[in-house]
Amino acid sequence: MKNVGFLSFGHYQAVPGSQTRTASDVLLQSIDLAVAAEELGLDGAYFRVHHFARQLASPFPLLAAVGARTSRIEIGTGVIDMRYENPLGMAEDAAAADLISQGRLQLGISRGSPETAIRGYEAFGHVPPEGMSDADMARAHTELFRAAIDGAGLVDSDPRMTGRSVRLPLMPQAPGLSERIWWGSGTRATAEWTAQQGMNLMSSTLLTEDTGVPFDELQLEQIEMFRAAWSAAGWERTPRVSVSRSVIPILDAQDRAWFGERSGDDQVGHLDGGLARFGKSYVGEPDVLAEELAEDVAVQAADSVLLTVPNQLGVDYNARLLGALAEHVLPAIDWKPRL
Repeated sequence: MKNVGFLSFGHYQAVPGSQTRTASDVLLQSIDLAVAAEELGLDGAYFRVHHFARQLASPFPLLAAVGARTSRIEIGTGVIDMRYENPLGMAEDAAAADLISQGRLQLGISRGSPETAIRGYEAFGHVPPEGMSDADMARAHTELFRAAIDGAGLVDSDPRMTGRSVRLPLMPQAPGLSERIWWGSGTRATAEWTAQQGMNLMSSTLLTEDTGVPFDELQLEQIEMFRAAWSAAGWERTPRVSVSRSVIPILDAQDRAWFGERSGDDQVGHLDGGLARFGKSYVGEPDVLAEELAEDVAVQAADSVLLTVPNQLGVDYNARLLGALAEHVLPAIDWKPRL
């Protein structure tokens, strides 16, 4: 049976119709929506991370708060841009959030996507060394972060304080967190790299490549390459794979006015200097959506599905949307509520 959670991009802006007009609004409503999702039987509450924008940014205070208010659902990110992160500070924050939630943290990270700021990570104090790209730096940050959460000795102890000379690990430690790290992969090649590193695969609604086939078929190829590379690497545990989808049930005239009446098509455009394929949004009557999702080959291949939500419409609207999906749509992809 699949895991299904919601993914919020955490937008806030004082514009007509917005229920998240301030940063405080979106933070507090994110906690409330996670509580509502758990009550509906969903499996996860995930949050996007962006910088220098009116969106959710620093994730760990929010994740800790969600973990304290819920008892069952997974809490996670989709994704943290590792170009911006101090690996050791992030490891401490992640361990604390995981301990508060009693081991429910599922941490999606990546080399980052286009941001509103030009080289914004440099303002955070992270400048790629000579000969290293920002993507290389993100992977180096990831390597140190993963070593820290895995309990590696990182610094020498002071014998005057400890009575001996040993390598000290970072504290606190969160058992099992190292197996709950996901890499946000935008290509088939990075999916193979993700498997070689022993991380779970998180794939979104776009891929930064295009071969002319429908998005779900291209994403399926990515998933299959990931699993083949995982097997070849000889890892003993079974990896997890998630995909994201935008799925909007049309229940009344207001839904139709906001989102239209039917699903769109894949789109191909330019991103990061190359072609990218964007997956379609699923919009329509619940029974139609159930049929369409059941035919999505990447959704069928993944073990986890993250449903993006229009967070600016508020908690009540999004709880209603998720409730309609849980009742009428998600059973078509082998999901049942966990109540």
